Amino acid sequence: MKVLTLLGSPRINSNTNTLLEELLKGVKKCDGEISKYKLAELKINPCIGCYKCGEIGNCIYNDEMNKLYIEFDKADVIVLATPLYFNSVSSISKVMIDRCHALWASKFLLKKPLIDMNKKREGILICTAGAKQKENGFVGALVVADLFFKSMNAKLIKNILVDNTDNIPISNRGKILKDAYNIGKGLCEF
Repeated sequence: MKVLTLLGSPRINSNTNTLLEELLKGVKKCDGEISKYKLAELKINPCIGCYKCGEIGNCIYNDEMNKLYIEFDKADVIVLATPLYFNSVSSISKVMIDRCHALWASKFLLKKPLIDMNKKREGILICTAGAKQKENGFVGALVVADLFFKSMNAKLIKNILVDNTDNIPISNRGKILKDAYNIGKGLCEF
């Protein structure tokens, strides 16, 4: 099993990363192969809406997003870990997600997918919020993440949504950490 993780927090020692690392401890019990990318450290140009991907089958940019397209193709499970910013994913996560338009265009417009669209993949969203959220506080991130996963034929199977981390850090939340570990370990059945 190959697990691709995408850390969308600009702060490496963040609550989001702490939760992601706990999930990965569970994955390691499966002897799963893990690839972890810190999006803040990658050079990914933002999509400019030129729609060339719909003409030529790939993005016009030759940047580090090309590594991620290859990783998407190989992955069985994709984990997007992002803080909640203005009720959605972080901007660095969204830049990467917008560049997945090339996956959509290559599949639906040109009928020549950049990645294997017959392969079944699973997606997991980890999203943390510093402030306490109201009932639907994570809905923006959930919608964006669901569409991101669909762009590569991945089904969103789990969400780990945690708010109020400014007052109660993830490191002080034993049950949530245990739940994340168990979700990672549960991937052994994949």
